Amino acid sequence: MIYVAQGAVQEDIPDQRLEELFSQALAKALEDLGAAGPVLILPPDITRFHSRAGYFTDLACRELASNGKTPLGGVMPALGTHIAMTKAELSRMFPGTSPDKFISHDWRQDVVELGRLEADWIAEVSQGAVHYDWPVQVNKLLRDGGFSLILSIGQVVPHEVVGMANHAKNIFVGTGGKEAIDKSHFVGASYGMERMMGRTDTPVRAMFDEGIRRFSKYLPPILWILTVVGARTDAEATAAGKPRGSLAVRGLYIGFGRDCFEAAATLAREVNVDILEEPIQKAVVYLDPEEFRSTWLGNKGIYRTRMAMADGGELLILAPGLERFGEDPGNDLLIRKHGYRPGKVIQERVSQDPELAGSLSAAAHLIHGSSEGRFTVRYCPGPGLSQAEVEGVGYEWGDLAEGLSRYAPKTLGLGWNILPDGEQIFFVPNPALGLWAEQSRFYPQSS
Repeated sequence: MIYVAQGAVQEDIPDQRLEELFSQALAKALEDLGAAGPVLILPPDITRFHSRAGYFTDLACRELASNGKTPLGGVMPALGTHIAMTKAELSRMFPGTSPDKFISHDWRQDVVELGRLEADWIAEVSQGAVHYDWPVQVNKLLRDGGFSLILSIGQVVPHEVVGMANHAKNIFVGTGGKEAIDKSHFVGASYGMERMMGRTDTPVRAMFDEGIRRFSKYLPPILWILTVVGARTDAEATAAGKPRGSLAVRGLYIGFGRDCFEAAATLAREVNVDILEEPIQKAVVYLDPEEFRSTWLGNKGIYRTRMAMADGGELLILAPGLERFGEDPGNDLLIRKHGYRPGKVIQERVSQDPELAGSLSAAAHLIHGSSEGRFTVRYCPGPGLSQAEVEGVGYEWGDLAEGLSRYAPKTLGLGWNILPDGEQIFFVPNPALGLWAEQSRFYPQSS
């Protein structure tokens, strides 16, 4: 059932309209369910700051407080493997929600298993990429917390692990446990990231869908609140009185079931996937220091441009906030030990190193973060990581001050830019918002 399905490539939905649509949908959902027990809200964390999920979380808390019938049971950011949000990050992303409402998810300690998908089933949907079963795991409060409804809030956008982010991923990865996250990530990496990115139906999506189909009976009803967000063109920004590169909500989809995800994914493919006629020889990606402090997150700069890069090209990543590799201390050590290497190398090391085999999400991350030897990745970090550390994990190092001086982010527009000396670059101010691909790599059958 879909309550809201509004969106188009050129849509720019104002906040007043977003509030109206959301309020009406939430009221109707609560009425249809007859829900009276507490509600759990599952938004993303600070790494999805631009999703507008913080805005909708604040709205939901306000609506639940005002209706006097359905209490707020808590807000649990869907951290997955990420570190817990700081008080400053919670205040920045959720300014209208009281800090005492938040519950932190621990992917190593807080999970329960709802059931398992058989190894033969996983092997079939992954076309033989892996041969193991998969546990359907969630935070124990989802099953045992006595909630009458879950509000799962987030953005649908191309994603390296599942193809298109959100929907059931927010449940089974965002509140999942180590084994489930490890194995689901490695399925996608083994199947091939280029075969996944920007696609709605992938082996990992099939796993999440099957988890919902078989085991949602153990969970409260889930109302999906999904956004599609894109950068305004210069003309749109001027007309709206907004700064260059500002973001617009292109679509809002709210409902039960999978239909709202499919509709959002269709629009996100139009809004967030940029198909290029020619490959990029030199790309420059900027990582906002308030969002990206690890390569675990910052490597979106690689994932989202890898299919656009020319063989022999260079990807320059300006990362002033970079201070570590992994979000998790154990994963950080594994990244330092093995580095970002081509997929075949990492798969061999998984078979040789029990520690890496026991952390398949880290192994998948190492595969995703490699250029597969096709192009150079040059990281320009702040003082948090040294040249030796950057080079030690397989990347080239660049001087941040020089990079920011030559490629000043505020002077560049998204896409192709020509510098005063004639150098042509492709600039990406926030890799989390899209996918860039050369047409023969995204549509290999046409090459």
